[in-house]
Amino acid sequence: MTRRSVVGGIAATGAAAALTTGTPAAAAAAGPAGAGLLPSDPLLHLLRRATFGPSPASIAEIRELGATAWLNRQLNPSSIADPVADGLLARLPLSRLSIADIRGRVAAGTLKQYSWDPMWQLSWAAVARSIWSERQLLEMMVDFWSNHLNVTCPHGDVWDSRIDYDTTVIRRHALGRFSDMLRDAARHPAMLTYLDNRYSTKAAPNENYGRELLELHTVGLAYTEADVKNAARLLTGLTVDNATGKYRFDAAAHAVGAVRVLAFQHANATAAGGEAAALALLDYLALHQTTARRIVTKLCVRFVADDPPATLISTLVKVYLDNGSAIAPVLRALFTSAEFAASIGAKARTPMEDLAATVRTLGYGPAATGVKFLESLYWMARDAGHAPLNWGPPNGYPDVAEAWDSPSGLLVRWNMHLSIAAGWWPDTLVRPANLLTGMVGALPATYGLLIERTATRLLGVAPTAKQTAALAEFFGRTPASALKSNDPATGWMYPYLMGMLLNSPSFAVR
Repeated sequence: MTRRSVVGGIAATGAAAALTTGTPAAAAAAGPAGAGLLPSDPLLHLLRRATFGPSPASIAEIRELGATAWLNRQLNPSSIADPVADGLLARLPLSRLSIADIRGRVAAGTLKQYSWDPMWQLSWAAVARSIWSERQLLEMMVDFWSNHLNVTCPHGDVWDSRIDYDTTVIRRHALGRFSDMLRDAARHPAMLTYLDNRYSTKAAPNENYGRELLELHTVGLAYTEADVKNAARLLTGLTVDNATGKYRFDAAAHAVGAVRVLAFQHANATAAGGEAAALALLDYLALHQTTARRIVTKLCVRFVADDPPATLISTLVKVYLDNGSAIAPVLRALFTSAEFAASIGAKARTPMEDLAATVRTLGYGPAATGVKFLESLYWMARDAGHAPLNWGPPNGYPDVAEAWDSPSGLLVRWNMHLSIAAGWWPDTLVRPANLLTGMVGALPATYGLLIERTATRLLGVAPTAKQTAALAEFFGRTPASALKSNDPATGWMYPYLMGMLLNSPSFAVR
């Protein structure tokens, strides 16, 4: 047995005894301000919700700019230089290929047909962007829409189109108009393939996309079976050109005849006008009152609380409709609302958010070369059940604490915290040469100060006296014990303190 394995076992028990008061879901339900789990600082609150987690650099930035200027900047991501993320994406060239690019490489023999390599690189790019991109709110919204309009990645049938879907549908419209995103999703080969509409014809209408368009993408369960059948008929002809892999409208496959979907009616008199009729339905659905309520409710669940205030939802529905489904005004109203300000500690991190927040909180940089560290982080997320873009059903990953609330899931996160903090895996992330001084500066005089300063650095809030005493006892000391430069707590044992603090409910909630 090694000291690593012995202390690792002790650390897990110590964390449970010293810091945890229940699962992340219980912590998120602790009441206003997370019952003291988090600082009440509104700037840190905004960072915890509008990003994948505060980093030392983002904290400095928001304190310099203030909340309004910081939010305005994030809502205009093209104005933000992103050199670190851009450098990482350059190592993942397949993650940015168009359909024509992928098929061209297949024709040239540099990529195998049906290869998943581009999709794997897109998955690793999602990890890289969530952690190191400066355009954090954009990445949060890309994740949100990737779940709302889910096309599983990797997935064999979309081998040539899933990358382009991310670029031209999700990223293009993440902070734009939902109506534009819905139109482009409906005509993208990835969505048409994933939900089978490319095979839907007037002779045999396929109802998969018509049903999910209503139930998942727009109005929810406010439809009838007749609505599904009519939507499916109207969407016939929206297909994929087998020769090029690109979208095309096949008028010969379109089912003509009058249709009614909810209150939408269309004569649908000619096959040639079928595409325009289908787009009219999409526009109607995007601006439907029920769609507006579903979209803003999901945004409130993502950014405010698992059970969001009805007053905020009603306010944001009006903003959504008044702005023609534009998302940036909705987000601005959400993040500046009284309900948002009062929601500190009311959300728990999902496993992927926990992973990204861990690296961001620690302030670790990406490896100087290669992408193995991104693969490692991706597999960590997958082990926790939350590999980005990889949800199988079309409804996207769940976004409430209860869905992720399990002892095994908690243990996976605890192991992840220690492994990353200690630099065991991935072992190539750029960390301070001296971990302790890199985290808290000069050597603290006592164990109590070491614990307090490390907690404040990682969590934004100091532990209670009882928790500080328990953590000091883990080292066989009291809070008042003098800390010496050659103590194990300042060297090889220091990552265990970091790991235990990251295991606490204060880190689990956001």
